[in-house]
Amino acid sequence: MAPLPASIYVNRVGRIRDVNLVSRCPRTEQSFTMPHGDTATVRIDNASVQQLESCRTVGDNNLPTWMCAGQLSLLLSLVNGKLYGRGSTDDKGPVLAWLSALEAYQKAEVDVPVNLRLCFEGMEESGLVRFSEFAQEHKDIFTKFDAACISDNYWLTTRKPCLTYSLRDINYFTITIAQKPLPGHEPVPLHSGIYRGTVHEPMTELVIMLSKLADSNGNILIPGINGLVDDVTPDEIAQYEDIDFDMDEFRSTIGSEAAIYATAKDTLMHRWRYPSITIHGINGADPSPNQTTAIYPKVTGKFSIRTVPTMEGKAVMALVVHYLEQEFKKLGSTNTCEVKQCGESAPYWVANTEDSDFAAGRAATNRVYNTKPDLTREGGSIGVTLDIQNALGYDKSIMLLPVGRSDDGAHGPDEKLDRDNHIKERKLLGAYWWYFANA
Repeated sequence: MAPLPASIYVNRVGRIRDVNLVSRCPRTEQSFTMPHGDTATVRIDNASVQQLESCRTVGDNNLPTWMCAGQLSLLLSLVNGKLYGRGSTDDKGPVLAWLSALEAYQKAEVDVPVNLRLCFEGMEESGLVRFSEFAQEHKDIFTKFDAACISDNYWLTTRKPCLTYSLRDINYFTITIAQKPLPGHEPVPLHSGIYRGTVHEPMTELVIMLSKLADSNGNILIPGINGLVDDVTPDEIAQYEDIDFDMDEFRSTIGSEAAIYATAKDTLMHRWRYPSITIHGINGADPSPNQTTAIYPKVTGKFSIRTVPTMEGKAVMALVVHYLEQEFKKLGSTNTCEVKQCGESAPYWVANTEDSDFAAGRAATNRVYNTKPDLTREGGSIGVTLDIQNALGYDKSIMLLPVGRSDDGAHGPDEKLDRDNHIKERKLLGAYWWYFANA
C-alpha cells in the first residue's frame, strides 16, 4: 500500500517548442523545475494547489489546437486493482490520464496529432477563486483553440463509458423570518412555556414557507417555473430509452427505498432535464439533539433550485421572490420575510453532440471500449465549464469526457479509481486526439 509518488513528470512529447508555467497564487507551496532542453519537470508538493495555468505548445501551426482542463490533487495508494486517495477520481486520476497519454505518444516516437494547451485549475472545491476573472483577463490564451475537453465527472454506471453534453444550473436562496423589533429594542429568544400561542413564531412560519416550495414528489410549486423549461422532443425521449441505467443499481447507490420513479427514463429525465428544488437546512435555531424550549426571534432557511435549458437565472429569481412574498402575506404575520439569492448562479450548459469534438469522442470510445458511449447530462454544475466556454466563445466546442465510474465515491473517505479505467483512459485520450485531428 505504498503511496504513489506525489510528483508529476512531463517529459519530451512530440515536437514541444515551448513550455510556459505560471503560478497565479504565490502563497501556495509549490516547486517547479525547468531543466535544459525540451524536458519539463513539474513537481507539486502541496495537495491543495491554487490556480495554476500551464501552456504547452506542440508545434505545428497547421494542426488543430485543442485544450484539456482538470483539477489537481495528490497522493494515491494502489490496493486490489483500485487507486485510492482523495482526488483519485476527482480529479487526480483524470489529470494523470492526460499526461500518460502524452507519455505514450513520446515512447512510441509518434508526433502528437494536435496542438495542446493544458489548463490546471486547483480551486474548484473552494469556489473557483479568481478563475472566471483569469479566463476573461487572458482570453488570448483561450481563443486560439478549436475545441476543449474537461474530465471532471463520472460514468453514469460502473459498466459503460459516456460523453457528457449538458449541465444543470444552480440558483441558491435564503429565506429569513424575523420578529420586527420595537424602536430601541432587540428581539430576544423567548420561553415557549410562557409565550407559546401569544407571539408569531419565526420557526413555525419558516417551516410553512418552506413547505410551499415543493410537494413530496419533488414537484416545484412555484408558479411559472416549469413554463421556463424547454419542451421535451420525441428524439430526446428516444435517447433516454437507449441509455444503460439500472434502477436496482440506482437504489443500491442511494442505499434506501427513496426513489420516486419506477423507470430509468423518468428517473434520468428528472435528474437531468427537469428543474428540481432542495431544502438544505435552517440557521438560527437550536442545532443540538437536546430538548429545547426557546422561541428564536430570527431563523433562516436555505434552498436551491437546479435549472435547465433554457431557464434564465434572473427570471427564476423574480418568480421565487414574488411567490414567497405573496405566500407570506397570506399568513397575516407581524414578522418580516426576506428572500435573497446567495452568491452567483452557475448557468446551465449544453453542447452540440453532432460536432467534430463529440464525433472524435464517440470514435475513440468505440475503438478502445468496443462500444458506443452513452450521451449523458449531469444533474449538477461544473463552474469551470462555463468559464472556459465564455473564454473560448460559444462557436467552439467543449466536451466532458469522464474517466471514473459511478461507484468511485468522489469526495468520500474511500474515493477510488479503478486501475483498468486509468489504463484504458490513456488509450482513449490518445485515440481522441487522433480522431479529432483527422475528422
